[in-house]
Amino acid sequence: MTQPGMLYGVSLGPGDPGLITRRAWALLERPGTVWTYPVRSLRKESYALDIAVRAGLPLPPRHQPLLFPMTHDVEKLARHWLKAAETVQALLATGQDVLFLVEGDASTYASFGYLARVLRGLDAQARIEVVPGVTSFNAACAQLQMPLSEQDDTIAIVPAAYGIAAVEKMLDDFDTLVLMKVKPLLDELLALLARRGLLQHSRFIEKAGSPVERIVTDVATLQGTTVNYLSLLLVKNPDRVRGELQRGCRKKTSTDTEEEETPA
Repeated sequence: MTQPGMLYGVSLGPGDPGLITRRAWALLERPGTVWTYPVRSLRKESYALDIAVRAGLPLPPRHQPLLFPMTHDVEKLARHWLKAAETVQALLATGQDVLFLVEGDASTYASFGYLARVLRGLDAQARIEVVPGVTSFNAACAQLQMPLSEQDDTIAIVPAAYGIAAVEKMLDDFDTLVLMKVKPLLDELLALLARRGLLQHSRFIEKAGSPVERIVTDVATLQGTTVNYLSLLLVKNPDRVRGELQRGCRKKTSTDTEEEETPA
């Protein structure tokens, strides 16, 4: 009986092929694998596949797009997740390993999570490995030389679709906000940041690390413009009123002091 293959969620980073990890690269170079990758429609190209191609990695003999449409229709999404999982299951049954290419990180707002979950529902014994990668917001912070967090900072990573009221509430509780997928609410978000005096503490980045990366430091200039779906806002909230920190667990005990002073 043929040993079923393994499904790998291969994270490729946000766009710069130089951010592909050695583990992901080794899998992409492995012969005999099948590449699959998400597309929003069968007429659209795959951004994840584009990253691998720009890295100079040759397409394997077998590669296949899997449709993950952009919709909030739960029933439609479930049908496409099931179809994608069934397609992968059939490939795995032949003994071939399947790589699912993921832009950014496979554990962070990625289609791979849905695929893996439905595949496990079809086959509880399915073998799955997740290969971690660089997220778009980590790459954006590096490009901007803007720390994501320092010392006791709190961080929230929020799809902007949660709405302005939710974002405003989080400004009271978090020192750094990563606002993902800001395209639909960009003007409203900019108005909120202006009202809260945070425009000067905000940065915009689109398609981080790709050849068409765009960085905007004066985010007010984005008002009334259209941005790419793969864009985010990094918002620092330096004047946030913090509660008292519980530092008891950080105090050094006499034992700790003695151990530190004991010569090696």
